[in-house]
Amino acid sequence: MNAAADTPVVIVGGSLVGLATALFLGRHGVPSMVVERNEGLSPHPRARGVNARAMELFRWAGIEDDLRSMPSAMALAGNSGIIAAESLAGKEMGALKEGYHRDTGADDDDDGWLGATGWCLCHQHEVEPLLREHAARHGADLRFGTEMTGFDQDAGGVTVRLRDAAGVERSVRAGYLVGADGAGSLVRRLLDIGVDGPGTLAHFLNVRFRADLTGPLRGRRFVMCYTISGSSRSGLLPVNNADEWLLHVPYDPDRAAEFTPEHCAGLVRTAAGVEGLDVTVEDVASWESAGRVARSFAAGRVFLAGDAAHVMPPTGAYGSNTGVQEAHNLAWKLAAVLRGQAGPGLLDTYEEERRPVAEATVEQAVLRSKDRPRMAGGPRPAPDPRIQADPVVTFGQVYRSAAVDPDGTGGDPLWEPEPAGRPGTRAPHVIVKRDGRLVSTLDLYGDAFVLLIGPEGAAGADADAVTRAAGESGIAVETFVIGRDVHSAAVDLCGAHGLTPAGAVLVRPDGFVAWRNAGPLGTADDIGGLFDRLLCRSAGSPAGVTGRPGG
Repeated sequence: MNAAADTPVVIVGGSLVGLATALFLGRHGVPSMVVERNEGLSPHPRARGVNARAMELFRWAGIEDDLRSMPSAMALAGNSGIIAAESLAGKEMGALKEGYHRDTGADDDDDGWLGATGWCLCHQHEVEPLLREHAARHGADLRFGTEMTGFDQDAGGVTVRLRDAAGVERSVRAGYLVGADGAGSLVRRLLDIGVDGPGTLAHFLNVRFRADLTGPLRGRRFVMCYTISGSSRSGLLPVNNADEWLLHVPYDPDRAAEFTPEHCAGLVRTAAGVEGLDVTVEDVASWESAGRVARSFAAGRVFLAGDAAHVMPPTGAYGSNTGVQEAHNLAWKLAAVLRGQAGPGLLDTYEEERRPVAEATVEQAVLRSKDRPRMAGGPRPAPDPRIQADPVVTFGQVYRSAAVDPDGTGGDPLWEPEPAGRPGTRAPHVIVKRDGRLVSTLDLYGDAFVLLIGPEGAAGADADAVTRAAGESGIAVETFVIGRDVHSAAVDLCGAHGLTPAGAVLVRPDGFVAWRNAGPLGTADDIGGLFDRLLCRSAGSPAGVTGRPGG
């Protein structure tokens, strides 16, 4: 076995969430090693809905424009709506018009608090190469064709055992390990972490095929068409609105041998409603619709993200997007601890914040999947009252952890329908003028802590005291004074953040509010104590020195 090599973070899994983790770490200046047992990325389209919150994070990472320039993203840019029909050529039976549903093509102006960017319908087989390219640019060491066979952790790090395609084994020493290795996660199994939830809901095949469907399509540009013909049920999804398509077909795994290319082509013809349609089946992939959440997202120096931490039905497109947000939440915390700016207790807040969100999001995806059959007509009882509106699930999650300093304003412990600066919620989106340019307040966040101060709160040396106190402890803080550094003629910026003119709000690098104060900022000691609490450091001690195991 070769001598061990060192890297700050090993990421097991080189698919969407693993690559996003590497990219986000790289943007924070932390190199990583990504190990993926497959020789390359999957050519199968798979997931395709990058929701507005994930797009905010990719915007910060500098790849939003590239994502929107991908072939499928450009082809599907005008698609919207989910419909049900007897077949593509046949009679339409209904459409998803529920109050909780927000269409991918909806105008963000309808909900001013939403975000600076919107959905992108881009298939996963185009997203992943882009993530791989940019992760490598930011220092990621990508090892495809390399399998993790096991690991051991101790107080100082993790020793990861690897085997490449030639059978050569080696050990890598890392500070931390992230398991982003999918629903059957070996990392999770080696940690002996179980899962909870409703379990398997159904089994499906994804049939990727080519066929000219422009005739039966009749100019429509939907996101998905459920087709219902006798006992046949399927979901038809456009890849390019012309001759590239996906068909979701329910199937029994015990009868998988029956789904030959010829049989799958017949299922396509039934869904299309065109006898004799010329169909080329390119590949078939099975998948399970299920609801499960790992009982823990972390064990010592090892963390779970994406499908390794949870699986959920694709209704609502929350699965991979939830994983991207986990990658982003974990990346800035790992970077802060590795730089010695935070105590290792900050990493405990990853599970404290993200697991409740994942559990609640899985429930929302399951409830939506059970609600879809009502589209096909017949009696239409009211949707399950537990279903939250799409924008609330996308943007309204609430964090409660040691990395959030509550201000006593209360509110729902899981969802915030209209985030307005409450600690633990995503900071509000407001269009402001900065340096003569119109930007979103969300564009101020990502690289460092940001202090947004009311016009009266900037009086005296208060703002300078914050910067000095943070700088003395190695923390980068950017300060913006409302009315001086950022301006908005249309929106009361203080009101949007729940501030008085003398107040201030502190936003974390992930865009979530860490602290809000109605009055003066306080002394340098007060500010130093605040950062000690938020970054899980012992008051008055150097960053990272807390006496905690593994420190």
